[in-house]
Amino acid sequence: MFKKLILTSFMVIAGFSAQAETSIKFANDWKWEGPAAPLLLALEKGYYKKNGLNVTMDTGKGSREAIPRVASGTYDIGAADINSLIKFRDQNPELNVTAIMMIYNAPPFAVIGRKSLGVSKPKDLEGKILGAPAPDGAYAQWKAFVKANNIDASKVKIENVGFPVREPMLAQGKVQAITGFSFSSFINLKSKGVPEDDISVILMAENGLDLYGNVIIVNPKFAKENPEAVKTFVKTTIQGFQEAVKDPAGSIQYVLKNNDVARENVELERLQMAIKQNIVTDEVRKNGFGGVDMERLAKSIDQIALTYEFKKKPDPKTIFDPSFLPPKAERMIK
Repeated sequence: MFKKLILTSFMVIAGFSAQAETSIKFANDWKWEGPAAPLLLALEKGYYKKNGLNVTMDTGKGSREAIPRVASGTYDIGAADINSLIKFRDQNPELNVTAIMMIYNAPPFAVIGRKSLGVSKPKDLEGKILGAPAPDGAYAQWKAFVKANNIDASKVKIENVGFPVREPMLAQGKVQAITGFSFSSFINLKSKGVPEDDISVILMAENGLDLYGNVIIVNPKFAKENPEAVKTFVKTTIQGFQEAVKDPAGSIQYVLKNNDVARENVELERLQMAIKQNIVTDEVRKNGFGGVDMERLAKSIDQIALTYEFKKKPDPKTIFDPSFLPPKAERMIK
């Protein structure tokens, strides 16, 4: 009888634990490459599971694509470009998708050219063909980039190319430049045999655009119904970033586990570029992972407004909600 009582109690406790576990569907912005190591590390090491979350993660097809996926409720949480989110919210005011954690404090948006094809600086794009995938987060900033660098856009031919052929077309000289994320296009071009010293990476952040980059976004209904689970997801994800930044080489194994065609040296270099240029900035060193400077975010919205006509310019506080972040002390670089 006593043994039966213990067994019954165990089953009740186990059943309660299973019920308490919250399922979260996550949509990444892109394929499983080096910069996704922090997310996969937290997933594969069981950190989400340990904290009561049943997380599944899917790849994406661009840093703008996750926004409608999360807005529709197909996914609960995702990674997306905050600048595209700002425009999406303006166009769909009834869909209150919110950013809750900053990933790329400095955006990797770039125009990548080849010096041998005459592209070394922004003005060189005039008279050239620019390969730009329509869903590309970097291409979404094109109008602002043109204005900031006094480029005559009428002299630049834009060719809508697919993501898979973007770098191959530049490597073959079919276009003279492309838009993309710096760490992805640079590494991909090298893998296509383009000499490193022939690649010109024109970072938009260093050429007139003071914007933020990718963020973690959440479906508003899911956040309202599961606030503690969302907080736990963010806290656990930050733990993944802290470990990946501390040990990039060790964290790459989780990318390799989820991407059969990934090469260790390539993805490690990609991750190291992202850490150095986009993830760990002076702002992050000072304030920790995940947050934003609301004044800076307001200025970035003003910059977007130079080339985008808002129906109603948003308050930064309606775009980024810091309430899901853990205390600053828990977000610092370790």
